Amino acid sequence: MAHPRAHGATPQEHPFAQYVRILGKGPNLSRPLTMDEARAAMTMIMKGEVEQAQLGAFLCLLRVKTELPEEAAGLALAIKDSITLPADAPKVDVDWASYAGKSRQLPHYLLAALTLAQHGISVFMHGAENHTAGRVYSSEALASLGVPAATSAEQACAQLRAHNFAYMTLEALSPRLHQVMGLRQLLGLRSPIHTVARMVNPFGAAFTINGVTHPPYMPVHQEGSRLMGERFAAVFKGDGGEVERRPEKDCTVAFLADGQPGTEEWPALIAGTRDKEDGLELPRLKALWTGEDKDEVAAAAIAGTIAIVLRYSGRAASVAEAEGAAQAMWRDRIKTRIPGAV
Repeated sequence: MAHPRAHGATPQEHPFAQYVRILGKGPNLSRPLTMDEARAAMTMIMKGEVEQAQLGAFLCLLRVKTELPEEAAGLALAIKDSITLPADAPKVDVDWASYAGKSRQLPHYLLAALTLAQHGISVFMHGAENHTAGRVYSSEALASLGVPAATSAEQACAQLRAHNFAYMTLEALSPRLHQVMGLRQLLGLRSPIHTVARMVNPFGAAFTINGVTHPPYMPVHQEGSRLMGERFAAVFKGDGGEVERRPEKDCTVAFLADGQPGTEEWPALIAGTRDKEDGLELPRLKALWTGEDKDEVAAAAIAGTIAIVLRYSGRAASVAEAEGAAQAMWRDRIKTRIPGAV
């Protein structure tokens, strides 16, 4: 039987309540979180120190006002703090976020990442899956190429050392963050976690790249990454929200070059438009790699994606140089060997 509270006693406020109050006190008294406050709040979330009602309120309040770069940076740093890697984790060149899934076109970005890996540029890819019906996600597409997803950080390290490529689902990389992101089905809203999980860069790669669906989020990624201490980064509106160049469209890339922000325009690679594919036939990915399928539009998407990585990771001095080097990489891939395939 619960004991009645003594007359006049004041109930103790939950430590997390301050962060909900900051965001939700009203139109005149609420304010954004500082980066330190966001980091402290997310640390409590990752440690499971908040009540479910508080977590829902916190995520919804952030979503309604849209997270600022300082908030995104603080949240992402707390997530990064919570991820434990082996002490001998290898150096990684490219951190590649894959959080959207594809519904209109095949995930050509995977062939771009594997081409970079085959040419000695290591790529760690991570992503959330199965959050939206009717989409193809990275692990399923990689499986069609014979490339298994890593189920632990140790396995990812081994794959990176052996093949310069590893992919982990968010569920494997951070079960707690996967659980938090799963609240989308309960709340009916996409939470800020879909933005900040992309920014975590768990292996501390020298360069990070993100694709977004909505261009207004590009400055959040750009400035948030700068506040996190990233030196080289790029974000652009990718096909379906993935890191994949839309070859029929001009492309604006927001980047960090040695910590300094900037934007650059890329012209379309092909004329005309692309229709939605009738069915995303995953075996076509392998046919594209082997050269059996010579789809020039797909090749433009692949090389165009490689070019953005080369340009903003400091491996090309101009758009034209990046595009030429990318086309050569794709042309010269070893068609009989897919990195990591078993």
